[in-house]
Amino acid sequence: MIDIRSFRDLVRLFFIYRRAFVTAVWLTVVLVVAGAFLLPTKYASEARLLVKPGRENLTVPIDVGERQAFAPMSTQRDPIADEEKMLTGRPVLLQVARLYLNEMAQAQQAPQGLWKRIKFQVKQGLQAVLDAVRSVLVMVGLAEPQSPEERLAAKFEDKFTVTHGVGSNVMELRFVWDDPLVAQRVLQTWVRVYTDERTAVLGRKSLVAFYDGKVRDADQQIESLKGQLRSGLERIDGLSASERLTAITKRVNELRDRQAELLAERTALEQGVAYAQGRAKALSGEVVSERDVGLGPNFLVLSNQLAELKRQRTEALRVYKETAPNVVSLNESIANVEAQLKSEERNTQRSEKRTPNELGTLLARNTLEKSLRLKELISMSASVDRELAQLTDARRKVLASEPALGRIEQALAVAEKSRLLYLDSLEKARIDQALDDSRINNIAVIEAATLNPARVAPKSLLLLALALPAGVLVGLATLYLSSVMDQRIHDGGRIESRFGVPLWSAVKDIGGSGEDNDFHASVHRIYGTLPLAQVAERGLVLGLASSRAGEGVSFLAGHLRQVLTAQGLQVRLNPPAADSQARPGEVVLLEASDLLRNREAFVRLSRADLIVLVVEARASLVPVVDNALGVLRTAFRKVDGIVLNRRRFEVPPRVLRWLQG
Repeated sequence: MIDIRSFRDLVRLFFIYRRAFVTAVWLTVVLVVAGAFLLPTKYASEARLLVKPGRENLTVPIDVGERQAFAPMSTQRDPIADEEKMLTGRPVLLQVARLYLNEMAQAQQAPQGLWKRIKFQVKQGLQAVLDAVRSVLVMVGLAEPQSPEERLAAKFEDKFTVTHGVGSNVMELRFVWDDPLVAQRVLQTWVRVYTDERTAVLGRKSLVAFYDGKVRDADQQIESLKGQLRSGLERIDGLSASERLTAITKRVNELRDRQAELLAERTALEQGVAYAQGRAKALSGEVVSERDVGLGPNFLVLSNQLAELKRQRTEALRVYKETAPNVVSLNESIANVEAQLKSEERNTQRSEKRTPNELGTLLARNTLEKSLRLKELISMSASVDRELAQLTDARRKVLASEPALGRIEQALAVAEKSRLLYLDSLEKARIDQALDDSRINNIAVIEAATLNPARVAPKSLLLLALALPAGVLVGLATLYLSSVMDQRIHDGGRIESRFGVPLWSAVKDIGGSGEDNDFHASVHRIYGTLPLAQVAERGLVLGLASSRAGEGVSFLAGHLRQVLTAQGLQVRLNPPAADSQARPGEVVLLEASDLLRNREAFVRLSRADLIVLVVEARASLVPVVDNALGVLRTAFRKVDGIVLNRRRFEVPPRVLRWLQG
């Protein structure tokens, strides 16, 4: 457990694990250098094949359109992936392995050169050992028997790679082997076997006969369907069921509109004729054309008499008053005459001239015209009804025949489209047959297998150049892993946050250098942490515990006793149990080391007012300290502090001086 707060702490981390760092660096350098000289050399041969667009690698179905010079790649699947599958398939692998074994059996000889001969012999020996081990494994049932071709094919599959760029039609082939000449020959054989195998597999020997027979079957089917369609159209008397049904429906709609118009007109005429006949009965046959009218004789007599009486009354009023008998009698006479005059007819017809009634004559003429029009409408309605009945029967026949005719038309369209597809496929199959006979396909070798004498692995110069940097990186990784996995407590920076107990002091390791100011300052810090007010009032019993022996409990107790004595306090170290009670101004120090094995330690700590756990830096482990704190908390329910003893700053003084200034 190390607290990293600055670059100086990182340097300290390096010096703590310097041995592991140096070991990792030199081990890595040795391994890289050994690999640069001892790893088997590998050589690569490369080739490139162009996959031209064609039906062999198209994923779209064949249609009736013109054959395109360029076929765009499908977004659903890359057709070059199929070519790569065929190129690395088992048939091609086994055939290449078989040809390689035959060639090596015919030219079996040791290579030239001492080093190559030694490598060849070692390789032969290792191969013999592997064959023996494989035989044993097969015999006990842990492995399956394999022929040499199958084992070599599996090895070739590991050494061979084929790739292509996104959207590219070029396959890039790469074969790695320990001999550049062998790599070139194997790759050449691979390409040749692949093209031969592909041409043989994709050959279309029987497609011409197949498509030719399909075209004849389609012709017979089309002729039969046309005969059925012809007889069905003759029955419905139309060019097609839909056309005939549309024409009948249109005519029926027209006739129904006409029938509605005739019915409305007929109803109007019937009502008009009935009304005219009723009005004609109410009219007279003759009308008065001239009439002579004058005043009646009684009316004239009474008018004259009334005028005479009014004259007499006027003359009498000149002589008499209104109440005179003569005037009253005249008033009564005038009133009687006026009453009679009102009851008499004023005008009297003297003569008249009669003529036939023209309105009746006009009504009779119109009634006759409407009756004739009504007869015409009745005849036209009957004709329309007959035609509607005929059209209804014809439409019923068309509707009854329409499903069968529709199926025949649909089957005929499908058959004609199939015939076109079969014809196009027949033409393409004939072309493919001619190409197969000439062993021509859509694979072109744009770069033959190359001879590359430069090794691809190992890159010895690069490995030698990167040996030291790689060692440093591995060393740094080792430093990091060591710091992560190290459970030792090196300093007190994270003790309080980790264990939940305050750190009283981190005492410097004086070792063989003797005591110095830093050491005395760390011991005085323990003194400054003590509750001095309690010491003056009633004394203090301080217990110093440790999880194991040798962590410096006695050492710290002795130096702390010196500091307390120098401050004028009375100090007793490990007094008997009967006299362990502290008096005012006195400090009792109790040593309880080896806490996990010493039972006496718990007896002493039971009398302590404060319990401090002493932890040895670079020796105590975090789980051990956790265990000790758990034991103390279980026994005494408290741990008042931790003192980190023998803390050492591992950075050399000269490096530390360089960092500080």
